[in-house]
Amino acid sequence: MTTQTATPTPTQTAKPPLRVITTILHLAALGVIGSAVLATLSGLLGAGIGLLFAFGVGVLLLVGLVYALFGIGWFEVARVGGLYRVDIAPLRWRGSGHPGFGGWLRSLARQSIDGRMWRALANFAIAGVFGTIVLRLAWGLVSSAIFAFSPLMSDGPVDGIFGNAVAPGWAPLVGILGVLACAMGVLGLALLHRTISLAIVVRSREAELTERVRTTTAQREGAVRAADVERTRIERDLHDGVQPRLVSVGMTLGLAQQKIDDDPETAKALISEAHTSTKAAITELRQLARGIHASVLDDRGLDAALSALAGRSHIPVHLDVRMEGRCSREAEAAVYFSIAESLTNAAKHSRASEARVIVRIREGGTLWARVEDNGIGGAQVQPGGGLDGIANRILAAGGTFRLDSPQGGPTSLEVNVPCAS
Repeated sequence: MTTQTATPTPTQTAKPPLRVITTILHLAALGVIGSAVLATLSGLLGAGIGLLFAFGVGVLLLVGLVYALFGIGWFEVARVGGLYRVDIAPLRWRGSGHPGFGGWLRSLARQSIDGRMWRALANFAIAGVFGTIVLRLAWGLVSSAIFAFSPLMSDGPVDGIFGNAVAPGWAPLVGILGVLACAMGVLGLALLHRTISLAIVVRSREAELTERVRTTTAQREGAVRAADVERTRIERDLHDGVQPRLVSVGMTLGLAQQKIDDDPETAKALISEAHTSTKAAITELRQLARGIHASVLDDRGLDAALSALAGRSHIPVHLDVRMEGRCSREAEAAVYFSIAESLTNAAKHSRASEARVIVRIREGGTLWARVEDNGIGGAQVQPGGGLDGIANRILAAGGTFRLDSPQGGPTSLEVNVPCAS
């Protein structure tokens, strides 16, 4: 699966008091649960390493650790983005783009060294430390406030916060200073947390521009490769289908011309044969043109285009399309041709007896589609092949592509394309 994302730069806005209070509550909550979460992760790591050779139990624990780290990283990115109203892309699992068990192992390895996930985890740990300090300062603030009123309950010296005796006349001043110091400490940690979180979790302007350049370059390369694969397919279809048929039509008409005077009946039969071949060639050209551009897609939308595609399929297709509104033409075209190629592969190569197509517009403005068939599986992305064309077309549209086709089947293909691509 190829994932391309670009993270916008946060908008620096004034920090309203409510935002500061919310930050303090976040830190307090992380102070309560942060140490327990980190202790659990450390325990998983230690147990996984210790049991690494004990019947594979350690391997399962380490795999679970990677998923747990990803979940916490995802939560931290979502928390920071929601807390500070920053338009930041969610943390996504890093796929390998390869099917089967080997592809899953590569994906797991890539995720375990994902820098963005580890930055989010570092921010979570720092926030947990800050939260612990905030809880201590909150307790100090309450203690100082109680201490400020202690002379009302005692005529003699009172015990100070640090165990020292304080004269009753100084107790209110010491208590007020303690309240102010603790309150300033909590406020300072809240502001510092904002600065550190935006620096760690949200990428800098330079990193954002670098990522955008890399994404644009990858999309351009995908578009070039997709166009090259499409051109090769058109050349192959013309060379193997329409061209020989037109050559045959020409030869048949030539024979008919030679026999039109001596054997009119044979000439008529040859002309009739040429007419039939010409109609077949026109049908093939129509199908080829439909493979280049589906006019119904522009006229009636993706749902109608997929219904027509399912009607022409050589195997039964169960279509489940639920779309509210429409996406951009580029997004719908990329998904349409991906589904068309997948159904063609299912009919030609996978020996499938039926297929299922699911299309949705997901939250966030993403066009998602899944194609499943009950064939023999074993599909792989080969350079210049149909699946390679799908991957390049989806990449050019700024989307993601995932293929799962174990030996013995079934085969499933998922694509995600931004609606505004």
